[in-house]
Amino acid sequence: MTYETSETSVPSAAGTQAVSSGRRTHWNKVPEVTVYFWVIKVLCTTVGETAADLLNEKAGLGLTGVSVLMSAFLAVVLVVQFRTSAYRAGVYWTAVALISVVGTLISDNLTDNMGVPLETTTTVFAIVLAVVFVAWYRRERTLSIHSIDTTSRESFYWLAVLFTFALGTAAGDLVSERMDLGYWLSAVLFGLAIGAVALAHFKLGLDAVWSFWIAYILTRPLGASMGDYLSQPTGDGGVGMGTVVTSALFLTVILGLVVYLSVTRKDVAQAQQTARHAA
Repeated sequence: MTYETSETSVPSAAGTQAVSSGRRTHWNKVPEVTVYFWVIKVLCTTVGETAADLLNEKAGLGLTGVSVLMSAFLAVVLVVQFRTSAYRAGVYWTAVALISVVGTLISDNLTDNMGVPLETTTTVFAIVLAVVFVAWYRRERTLSIHSIDTTSRESFYWLAVLFTFALGTAAGDLVSERMDLGYWLSAVLFGLAIGAVALAHFKLGLDAVWSFWIAYILTRPLGASMGDYLSQPTGDGGVGMGTVVTSALFLTVILGLVVYLSVTRKDVAQAQQTARHAA
């Protein structure tokens, strides 16, 4: 699904001054929504699932230890991301890949370690995400990702991304376990759901911002189903590639695409591209 999300509102001069209370970065800090965006996003969600399983199985730290370790890595990368003055493909997508792992681990900790039912975690994450969106909109008057140009907006953006991953993990596990569809059919189901969102956006006029965030949530269980299908043993309905091979394969593709985008800058906002060429 390729489209550009639009602003829901254009702040007045007073509004601009208000949102500028956070550090203004001048340039948008996230990529344009292109086919590259969605491909890398799905690959990152797949890696989030397989890498979380791999680390939990091989690291010997337990689910809690791995969660603490990966959260620390994520915190470091987010510090770097916040300190950049504009979108940088390598930094941005490293943060997304790590937040995918952490979001998966948060959901898994609640379900596996604390015994919280999937129905409860799905509901709680949905409520928390809704609260983030409400707070974001009340402060900034927009949820558009084309205006992530202040510290405040970037903070709301990454909070929303974290909880979309956690919600997608919990909701995906709930659907696959309750419906017992298996990995492949689950991937098809979530793929069809994303297709329905695209259809609603392009043909029925569903708001671009909400289309984006709904699709963003749905790509999480889609990628997780694909990762499980490739990595899990054949006896469990998978292909049997294993978490090591699957994670390495997808990380290699992600790295190749990020390097390509870093060189070509095909996912950099047009205004930013124009200004850089003019300079």
